[in-house]
Amino acid sequence: MRKTLSLFLSAVIITSLAACSSSASKTSSSKNAIPANAGANTPSTASSPEKKDWKIAVVVKDSTNAWFVRMGEGVKKFASDTGLNAFQKGPAKTDAAMQVQVIQDLLSQNLDALCVDPVDPAAVEPVLKKAQDKGILVICHEGSSVKNCKYDIEAFNNADYGAFIMDNLSKSMGEKGTYTTMVADVTNASHNEWADAGVKQQQSKYPDMTLLSSAKRVESHDNSETAYEKAKELFKKYPDLKGIMGTSSKDAPGIARAIEELGLKGKIFVSGTGMPNECRQYIKNGTLSSITLWDPAGSGYAMCALAEKILDGESVKDGIDLGVDGYKSMKFLSGSDKVIIGSAQIVIDKKNIDQYHF
Repeated sequence: MRKTLSLFLSAVIITSLAACSSSASKTSSSKNAIPANAGANTPSTASSPEKKDWKIAVVVKDSTNAWFVRMGEGVKKFASDTGLNAFQKGPAKTDAAMQVQVIQDLLSQNLDALCVDPVDPAAVEPVLKKAQDKGILVICHEGSSVKNCKYDIEAFNNADYGAFIMDNLSKSMGEKGTYTTMVADVTNASHNEWADAGVKQQQSKYPDMTLLSSAKRVESHDNSETAYEKAKELFKKYPDLKGIMGTSSKDAPGIARAIEELGLKGKIFVSGTGMPNECRQYIKNGTLSSITLWDPAGSGYAMCALAEKILDGESVKDGIDLGVDGYKSMKFLSGSDKVIIGSAQIVIDKKNIDQYHF
């Protein structure tokens, strides 16, 4: 009897130890498993991770520029809507080195995601690589050429937008005459894509228009005062110049001011991106017939929304909805698995200027 009981107890102990060993093995395996995408700059999307209080930073070109102040409103709205820690930073002026330093300073703040609107795509590559190496999700806006980011959000197809600006300029110019293009800087990716597309549109659709050969691209450094001074120089040096295609939001108001000051309204024309509040007086008095733009608040919100979806383990595919007008059915740019585009462009003229207050 004793022998039988002894054998029974031994069997129970052995079975219990085996079960504990199996359980411990499973726990250890779960804790130390390496995700299939280890080393990537985004969380694994094989299964949806538990929702967390993600920390998302947005870094813009210039924290004092009205365009980016407006973008910050979108970031704040996202934070309010979701309860997540999303915030915006930027240099005190449009300067590539200063922007890189802002990003560098943020890398020690335990970010989950970093969204960047780069001054100079090439300049931010090294610091964005550092961010990715730390496991931070990197998303860009107006940075389609940036390599060290997971996705780039564009408000629209850049080529279509550039052609759109040219169509507006050609209409003002009567589809004939000499024109030039203005960008913030020749290193600015999106501005130069728009300008290139505008020139291509002119060459294919408006043969009686001519690009100024001796000054094909002028830099405003994203500053309305610089745009104003450069425009005055151009008008005085090239009396046959009839139009300027602007790309920075500071170009149109600066050029319009020069046109008005020199008494050239109705003789020289400008079309391009602009902010309603900065262009309102020129649109109302006819110096500017219209401006083209998208609401930067939407871009700020959309970048954060995309970051949250990826961090939550959602896949990014055509039709993704980022929850704000112009970004509710995003699509990948043809031939790209990184650039996703919306349909957020708008035209503002005398008829609708008073509907916009930013």
